[in-house]
Amino acid sequence: MTNLEAMTDHNIFGSRFERSARRSTADIAASRRSEGGYTLVAMLALMTVLALFAMAIAPRVRQQAQREREREAIYRGEQVADAIRQYYAYRTNVLRIPGDQALPSSMEQLLEGLPVVGGSKNRMILRASAARDPLTIEGEWRFVGPRTQSLIEFEQSILFYTNSFLPPPHYPEMISLQQLAVPTVINTINLKDRDKSSGSSSVDDFSGGPFVGVASRSRNASVLTFYGIERHDQWIFTPLFR
Repeated sequence: MTNLEAMTDHNIFGSRFERSARRSTADIAASRRSEGGYTLVAMLALMTVLALFAMAIAPRVRQQAQREREREAIYRGEQVADAIRQYYAYRTNVLRIPGDQALPSSMEQLLEGLPVVGGSKNRMILRASAARDPLTIEGEWRFVGPRTQSLIEFEQSILFYTNSFLPPPHYPEMISLQQLAVPTVINTINLKDRDKSSGSSSVDDFSGGPFVGVASRSRNASVLTFYGIERHDQWIFTPLFR
């Protein structure tokens, strides 16, 4: 004979167990959703902190990158200046070509090098990388001719930086070229009150021909200073003042 009471108890026990299981599953799901929400909030907070940190260091990173480009520009510019010196010395001492005619008129002339007596190849005086300006996308140096206004203003900047002392060239052949290429500044208009940050009025005054130095075409303010000058296009790399 079937025990109805036992069956009833069994059914009741089963219903309670099922309801308890369903409640446990729901609680676990809710807990997981809650944990997922907290994780998302934490990730958003972390991303915000990282974004703020990146914004804070970005200017410093850009400044450091510009500083490295400027150091490279000075390094390359000094190499071009020395190549101009070697080219001029060869043409004046060996070929006996006088004055401006002994100066180079193109970067290719410097890259070609100088003939070697008894040799079949020229002696290199300028690396190809130094012929490129790292401060501009185009990479073309601006040529600075002798007796140009930008060269005179560069001389004035040096006099201001050195307290009216003009550094003599390191090489004898440059002394005569300095006298020829740059007029002597006898009396600048109150050098001590000269505004070093003022822009050059004639950065593009050279239309071609022999050049005695190079400068960048970038008109940006600099991080480094060169003879106290704080603008790229006013840095002139020449063998006249070294």
